[in-house]
Amino acid sequence: MNLTVADKLAIAPLLDELGVGFIEGGWPGAIPKDTEFFRRARTELILKNAVLAAFGSTRKAGVAVADDPQVRALLDSEAAVLTLVAKSDVRHVERALKTSRAEGLAMITDTVRFLVAEGRRVILDAEHFFDGYRFDPVFATDAARAAFDAGAEVVTLCDTNGGMLPDRVTDVVGALRAALGEGPRLGMHAHNDTGCAVANSLAAVDAGASHVQGCVNGYGERTGNADLVAIVANLELKLGMDLLADGGLRESTRIAHAIAEITNIAPFQRQPYVGASAFAHKGGLHAAAIKVDPDLYQHIDPKAVGNDMRMLVSDMAGRAAVELKGRELGFDLTGQAELLTRVTNRVKESEAGGYTYDAADASFELLLREELTGERPAYFEVESWRTIVETQPGQGQGRGALASAEATVKLRAGGERFVSTGEGNGPVNALDQALRLALTRIYPEIDRFELTDFKVRILDTEQGTDSTTRVLVVTTDGERTWSTVGVGPNIIEASWEALLDAHVFGLLHAGVEPR
Repeated sequence: MNLTVADKLAIAPLLDELGVGFIEGGWPGAIPKDTEFFRRARTELILKNAVLAAFGSTRKAGVAVADDPQVRALLDSEAAVLTLVAKSDVRHVERALKTSRAEGLAMITDTVRFLVAEGRRVILDAEHFFDGYRFDPVFATDAARAAFDAGAEVVTLCDTNGGMLPDRVTDVVGALRAALGEGPRLGMHAHNDTGCAVANSLAAVDAGASHVQGCVNGYGERTGNADLVAIVANLELKLGMDLLADGGLRESTRIAHAIAEITNIAPFQRQPYVGASAFAHKGGLHAAAIKVDPDLYQHIDPKAVGNDMRMLVSDMAGRAAVELKGRELGFDLTGQAELLTRVTNRVKESEAGGYTYDAADASFELLLREELTGERPAYFEVESWRTIVETQPGQGQGRGALASAEATVKLRAGGERFVSTGEGNGPVNALDQALRLALTRIYPEIDRFELTDFKVRILDTEQGTDSTTRVLVVTTDGERTWSTVGVGPNIIEASWEALLDAHVFGLLHAGVEPR
């Protein structure tokens, strides 16, 4: 992930809206664009719930704190809160910093005391604390005590390499709490290398920590940091803590997805609480029970985190699943047994031929509408289409072949006949361009449609190049996103079917009447 200054300025208000207490904005002085972020944040950010924090390090070994340019850069950022990383594992002090135990503690004391005297609030991130404590608990404890004695507001215990398990976190935090007493405020910073970052964060809170660091969507180096939304949801909904201001948890799904858009990292479908599949149900037994009472198969009300229940319609679906999915899409199918049977049988037949509606709600809705009304919305009528791929040897990058594609689409719409030709970097792209060129003359709304994801799967691989192909297409108009599916004897025919569904569904939900 490589965020621009503009990206950070867009994400910070979303985090503030969520209701977090601190937003760590980067390392001014060490990273130029982070220096620029803090400069612009002074006038461009108005935060209601959060305080902006600048990240940095304690003074260098053997350097007076007032003479350390990195410490000075922290002050120049004008951030009210400064987060300092410090070595709390004596092995890192002696081997990495190549200095003494006494100097390692002095680096903490001097830097914290200096910054507090300058009127800043200081959070100390005790790097590699858990490994350090297990190796030498005396030095690790002394490092935390030195920070508190110098005026640190919080000492955050960092599982920097992500190797801890919850019971070990409980033991270490509990032991440190006993050594320091109940007054000093401890924090937890967990990485997810064992898959336990959220669990380790909860264990730390249970053992006495009252400050937790994490990232929305679990972003972070290697396998990521603790997912902040999952931590807060567990603490609020499972343990009854009141943490986020203004009911921020109810906005967490929207905010998590908005941040994913800015980072250009697709949301993880199976992410706890906020993922698209977090409350998705499939199968006859589940559907029948959910129809009676949704709480029978859901651990919380999805609306508590701004999410919603989804019914997945597949070859496992019974009539109850189809009825619930119809209700989700806005169709009351109560008492329509014949229709439900027809739709259920059609879904099963289609999926036997390679279709899947688990991830293609838009195509399923079009199928359902067709069974309800006897026809699809007639926005256009395709006469024919074709594609041509041309390869020019020796013209591409690295002297390889240069390939280009051209597609021609003939269709009728709005009482007119159109013949449109599109060019693209492949046959599917060229088809998409040609289809858009024809349709936008009658339906300018299509200009807002953008294909955001394209997935191809070969279904019967034993057939080799004669295999059936399934394509899933994800489209957005900037406000909503929908998925469509196509199946064919090759990728081009399957893609064409999915593209047609995408345009029909988009026009339908834009409130456009066929012309």
